[in-house]
Amino acid sequence: MLRWLIVVFVALVVIEGLAPWLRRWGLGRLPGDLNFRLFGRQWSIPLASTVLLSLAVGLAIKWL
Repeated sequence: MLRWLIVVFVALVVIEGLAPWLRRWGLGRLPGDLNFRLFGRQWSIPLASTVLLSLAVGLAIKWL
């Protein structure tokens, strides 16, 4: 359980860092990705994109 929590956290950090580049491909705007403004700052929580990318990476690793 702890391993998956760490994987999801790392994926969220990577997606947030690559957000401008990934948004051109449509990631970060999927249903399930949360975007809101709080205290004058834009917050983004890409839950659906994280799950999608985690599945893609997991399948790629499994096939290799």
